[in-house]
Amino acid sequence: MLTDVEFAAMFSGRAIALRRTAYLLCGDWHRAEDLTQTAFVKCYAALGRLREPAAVDAYLRATLLHTYFDDDKRAWRRRERATDQLPETGGTPSDPLEDRLLMLEALAAVPPRQRACLVLRFYDDLSVEETAAALECSVGTVKSNTARGLDALRRVLGDAAHDLVPTGGTHR
Repeated sequence: MLTDVEFAAMFSGRAIALRRTAYLLCGDWHRAEDLTQTAFVKCYAALGRLREPAAVDAYLRATLLHTYFDDDKRAWRRRERATDQLPETGGTPSDPLEDRLLMLEALAAVPPRQRACLVLRFYDDLSVEETAAALECSVGTVKSNTARGLDALRRVLGDAAHDLVPTGGTHR
């Protein structure tokens, strides 16, 4: 079990990375901050049940995901709005910042479960098995959601997808 001092150290070491993951999931820095804080509060409340430090990190990630999915289901929250026109990209961006902004915009168009698989697999660099454990689903579900998510990204990105979205092969 972690002490308060150890938990504070873990918070200092994990808060920024967890907030970035939350941002990639929801696309809004304020909401990402709320999701991250909620995940840490729930994790702190569960410290008595968590025996190993590795379990705390896994619990924290799972709590973030559960909080995101629960929050995303609430009708009173800000919703993504479908549009019949994609934003103009002006061809394949050459600026890394433009690439990142374009990817974030495209990621926002991917359904939440698929987006979670993409973020955990390619941003957090988790294996298929680790992603399945974090999302509490089967390995096959992670594989299919990842494939569908990548397809959705490719559709949204169009020509820019060649430079920004992984193709074929396996990623761990």
